Amino acid sequence: MIRVGRERHARHGKSGGGHGPLALVPMIDMLMILVVYLLVHSADTEILPNTKNISIPHSVSEQKPSPATVVTVTRDMLYVNGDAIVSVAEVGRSDEPIVEPLRAALDRQAAPLLGGAAEPREVTVMAEKSLPYAVLRKIVASCSAADYSKVSLAVVEREQALTTRAGA
Repeated sequence: MIRVGRERHARHGKSGGGHGPLALVPMIDMLMILVVYLLVHSADTEILPNTKNISIPHSVSEQKPSPATVVTVTRDMLYVNGDAIVSVAEVGRSDEPIVEPLRAALDRQAAPLLGGAAEPREVTVMAEKSLPYAVLRKIVASCSAADYSKVSLAVVEREQALTTRAGA
């Protein structure tokens, strides 16, 4: 009986048993395709600084943000590129149409950018969606007073718009 098993294995070319060699090349090809796919699709979005205490309004805009100075407005404080500038309560109490500390901070941020080029300066305002309109208007006016000609408001793209676009 043992002799019959050996002869059968010898006829079919199975010398040591097992399942044969692993096919690594197709697996490496699939992993390479996955890596390329992830690299291409991860570069589609512009990442703005993430702050946990701001809920940003939603929008259906298809334009991607460009790199710019970021003015972040929480419920309590106003920041320019992460540096605390003035409290929101102080901005709300002021009767002036321009927030002078914000304008001065934006001028300081723009000084290195002014290399003699006449390019328009850009600022992105990330504001809490419950912020009063009067405060937001003062912030935008201050950005304009600091010679920032392109003022953008950061919003989160609505998922309904994404599913509508994908289905169309």
